[in-house]
Amino acid sequence: MASLSYHHILFLLLFIAVCFSVVHACHPSDRAALLAFKAALKEPYLGIFNTWTGNDCCHNWYGVSCDAESHRVADINLRGESEDPIFERAHKTGYMTGYISPAICKLKRLSSLTIADWKGINGEIPRCVTSLPFLRIIDLIGNKLSGQIPADIGRLHRLTVFNIADNYITGRIPESLTNLSSLMHLDLRNNRISGPIPGDIGRLPMLSRALLSRNQISGTIPESISKIYRLADLDLSMNQIAGQIPASLGKMAVLATLNLDFNKLSGAIPASLLTSAISNLNLSKNSLEGRIPDVFVPRSYFTALDLSFNNLRGPIPKSVSQASYIGHLDLSHNHLCGRIPAGSPFDHLEASQFAYNDCLCGKPLKAC
Repeated sequence: MASLSYHHILFLLLFIAVCFSVVHACHPSDRAALLAFKAALKEPYLGIFNTWTGNDCCHNWYGVSCDAESHRVADINLRGESEDPIFERAHKTGYMTGYISPAICKLKRLSSLTIADWKGINGEIPRCVTSLPFLRIIDLIGNKLSGQIPADIGRLHRLTVFNIADNYITGRIPESLTNLSSLMHLDLRNNRISGPIPGDIGRLPMLSRALLSRNQISGTIPESISKIYRLADLDLSMNQIAGQIPASLGKMAVLATLNLDFNKLSGAIPASLLTSAISNLNLSKNSLEGRIPDVFVPRSYFTALDLSFNNLRGPIPKSVSQASYIGHLDLSHNHLCGRIPAGSPFDHLEASQFAYNDCLCGKPLKAC
């Protein structure tokens, strides 16, 4: 009887262990979705998918993490540029081809989707990702994705990061994007996006970075941008944006970097930009006219101020010398005239930063 009891106890313990492992293994539908996702991709050099074996995708599957309570797949984090030992041993960055399978949309608890810097992944962003209600991060930077941003991207009310930079995305910025009330980081750089910036982009209250450079964006700068209280970094450079610069941008509380270079902007430089919290201001390579506002004050602080390649006229404002700091100043390729003011910051600038104007003179140029 004692022997029988021992076997019963052993069997019971084994049964409990099996049940425990089943409960804590990933959901079968999640595992199937991941395997379908894997089947659409080819990664020939690092073997990162070699770990995607066995029934439990929640443990030791490279780049996959599960929610501790529900044991459903919560994160896919696959970066082609990483300090992971796999990359260090291979002495190379990652390269992957194929496409992002819509099978990922079956991961109903997915919170983070990062498939970044693989250089060869093509196809479109699966439109069904907008049906994933828990999605907080979409990071697809550095691939060869094409097609358009899903029109109903605005359904993802939890989304905080949307990064699709360095791809071949076309079409317009969807109007629904302005429904992303939790969005903090928007990076659309270096694509082929066209059309205007949505006029009500000011409805993104949490946005701190809006990086839209190197596209084909047209239209004007929406006045509503200035309503985004937390916006610290706005990069609209290398587009086809026209019209005037809204003076309200200079009244934004935390805007520190404003890059508007390589566009078709016209009109005068708003004086508010030169007395604002902006410390990195690039307005070069536009069609700005008129004089440089003579409004610099001791609180004016610029790590970089680039007004080159415009149609600015008149003298360099004497008040520039009152600025507490100007690290880099470029006024070249305009129609400025008159004596270059003495003292800081002009005593550490080079002649090239004043070149190709109508009649500037004084150090570091020739004497007046």
